Amino acid sequence: RTFQAEDEIAGVCSAIGASYGGRLAVTTSSGPGIALKGEAMGLAQILELPLVVVNVQRAGPSTGMPTKTEQADLFQALFGRNGECPIPVVAANSPGDCFWTAIEAARIAIRHMTPVVMLTDGYLANSSEPWLLPDVDSLPDIGVEFHTGFNGTNEDGEGIFLPYLRDENLSRPWAIPGTPGLMHRIGGIEKEDGTGNISYEPVNHQKMIDLRQAKVEGIDVPDVEISGDADADFCILGWGSTWGAIDAAMGRLRKAGQKVAHVHLTHLNPFPKNLGEVLGRFDKVICPEMNMGQLVDLVRAKYLIDVQGVNKINGIPFTTGEIEAAALDALSA
Repeated sequence: RTFQAEDEIAGVCSAIGASYGGRLAVTTSSGPGIALKGEAMGLAQILELPLVVVNVQRAGPSTGMPTKTEQADLFQALFGRNGECPIPVVAANSPGDCFWTAIEAARIAIRHMTPVVMLTDGYLANSSEPWLLPDVDSLPDIGVEFHTGFNGTNEDGEGIFLPYLRDENLSRPWAIPGTPGLMHRIGGIEKEDGTGNISYEPVNHQKMIDLRQAKVEGIDVPDVEISGDADADFCILGWGSTWGAIDAAMGRLRKAGQKVAHVHLTHLNPFPKNLGEVLGRFDKVICPEMNMGQLVDLVRAKYLIDVQGVNKINGIPFTTGEIEAAALDALSA
């Protein structure tokens, strides 16, 4: 079911209501709308309900250039909420890849009971490519198992439902309101571990913050793969829609006899567990981004690897020639 809400806040809050009622909900916008959705995204995170938030990035800040493309909302997706509020982030790299990335966002949201941000951009939104519709039966199973019975007992030994009792993924159970015997409390004020009762206890707040952080950090993200020459000393790191221009530049460079590798990220929070080890193999890494170097800052901070940014932020996507030239400059330095 699809509807146009009267504003961004109504859109995300309606989506959260749908998730509370047992549906996987999606809400979409660009950066300014995501800013308005931010408080409710924090609500979905502390409720621990599945929700997919699609950000079709465009040039900012504020109204900026609303019809032009940009990749400058990565920090917003990761940090644009109050408090300690980690949310998984994935990014599509081509028009066809939007389909698979949306499935991955839904899988993570349902399996780990969390909102997920999916990043595309204006370039992808207005692009097209030949794409074969896959056999539906071959798609990964992301089915839902709603909780229907008691999972704890009270002081009298009677069965009760604990809405914040966690499984091996640290995910809480998803019970549809109205399920007999499973009346429970969730909300935006900090919850007591297990019971979901409102709690202002310092130790409990620390525990719940730690649990929500550990849940996101423990998401099963595939290892990153190297394309091109795995034994190269030089690597191009990318994410999102720069994939096409990077891939084409890689073809030109290798045809000219250069040994180069390419690492492209779909999962931006958490990073693939082998990312630091993979990037550490190379003597030099450059990262083209349509921003001022947001992924570069994240990689430098986390892995202490001196990735060199190649930045373009004029509303126009990278060309193959620009990335080829940046790679040759770095190789010759």
